[in-house]
Amino acid sequence: MFCQAIFAPLDFRFHIPAKTTSVILFPIRPMTRSLLVEVRGGPRHYHVLIESGLLASVGDIVKKRLGGLHCAIISDSNVAPLFGERVKQSLTAAGLEPTLITIAAGEESKTLEQAGAICDQMIVAGWERQSFVIGLGGGMIGDISGFVAAIFHRGIPHVQIPTTLLAMVDSSIGGKTGVNTSAGKNLIGAIHPPALVIDDVDVLKNLPRRELNQGFAEVIKHGIIADAEMFAALKDVDLENLAPLIRRNIEIKSKIVAKDERDRTGQRALLNFGHTVGHAIERAGDYKKFLHGEAISLGIIAACDVSVKKAELPHDQRDAIVGLLRRFDLPTRLPSDFPREKIFEALQYDKKFERGQIRFIVAPRIGSAHLSSDVTLDDIREAIREL
Repeated sequence: MFCQAIFAPLDFRFHIPAKTTSVILFPIRPMTRSLLVEVRGGPRHYHVLIESGLLASVGDIVKKRLGGLHCAIISDSNVAPLFGERVKQSLTAAGLEPTLITIAAGEESKTLEQAGAICDQMIVAGWERQSFVIGLGGGMIGDISGFVAAIFHRGIPHVQIPTTLLAMVDSSIGGKTGVNTSAGKNLIGAIHPPALVIDDVDVLKNLPRRELNQGFAEVIKHGIIADAEMFAALKDVDLENLAPLIRRNIEIKSKIVAKDERDRTGQRALLNFGHTVGHAIERAGDYKKFLHGEAISLGIIAACDVSVKKAELPHDQRDAIVGLLRRFDLPTRLPSDFPREKIFEALQYDKKFERGQIRFIVAPRIGSAHLSSDVTLDDIREAIREL
C-alpha cells in the first residue's frame, strides 16, 4: 500500500511528519523543487505535485506523463479569464493541441446535460481515446471534467489543476466524479482517478478570503477524523506557506481512499463526516445560500452534536471544534429564518443512506472517527434543530 516518507524535513513553520504516503522532493525545473505525493488506490497510483509557479510548466509536466496530443481544458467563467490562456499557452509551447472549454461558474452547471454538451464538442472536434481532459478550477470543475473524462470513449486520462484550497485538499483526490440532479448532489457519477494532480499554490493568492476559508472546513474535518496533531496546529497555521498543510491533507485523504477506493467497505465513508447534513443544507438553500465548505462547517457541528450523544465526544472537544471553525470565519449557526424543514426533506436523498439504513460518521474524540449504525433520523433532526 503506502510507502514510508523519505524526505528531509524542510524549514516549514507548519510541519507535520508524513506517516503514510510516499513524499519526496521532486525537481521540476532548475532552481525549484516540488513536493510530490504518490496516491495509491488498489492497482492504481498517481502523483500530486505541490509547488509555487507550476502553471508555467504544465505543458512539460503533462507531456512527460501522457501520450495524447489533443486535450480539452475545462474551466469556468471565473477561473478561465485568470488562468485559462496561461495553461493553454504552456501546453501549446510543449507541442500539444489544447482547446479551452469554458462553462458558467456555479453548481448549476454541474449537470448531465452540460457534460453531454462538452462531450459533443469533443466528438465534433474529432478527438479519440488518445485525447485527455484537464480540469482547471475548483471542485465543481473537477467533478464535471472528471466525469467527462470517465465517459468519453469509455474513459480517457484526467488531469486535475485545482484552483481552490478546497479542491486541493479534498475533491481533487480520490477519483470521485459526478454531476447533480434535481433530486440531489453527485447522484450520477463514476470513480475515475486522475492521471495527475498539479497544485500551484500561487493560484490561491487570487482567492477571496471567503473562498479560501471554506477550504479549511475540509482541513478541519480531516483533523477531526484522523489527525489530532494537525487539528491542534491549525490555530497557528501560516497562511503564507500552505504547501505542507496541503500535502498533509492529501496524505490523510489518500490513505483512507486507498483502503476503499470504490466506497464499498465503509472505510471511505469516514470522509463524509459532516457531509450528510452539509449536503442537505446546500440543497435546502438551492446551492446559493452557502458555499460548499460553509455548509460542511454546519454539518460538522451537527455531526459533533450527534457524536456527543452517540459516541461520547467530550463537550470540551466539541467546543474546540466550534472555536476552530469560527477561527476561519466559517458558520456554526443557521440563520433563524433558514428553512430547516427543507433540510429534513433533503436528507432522504442522501446516497449514504442505504436500504433505508443510516450510515452516519461519528467522532468519539478529535483524531478518530467511525461509522455508526446507532444513529437515528431523529438524532440527526435534533442536531439540525439546534443549529
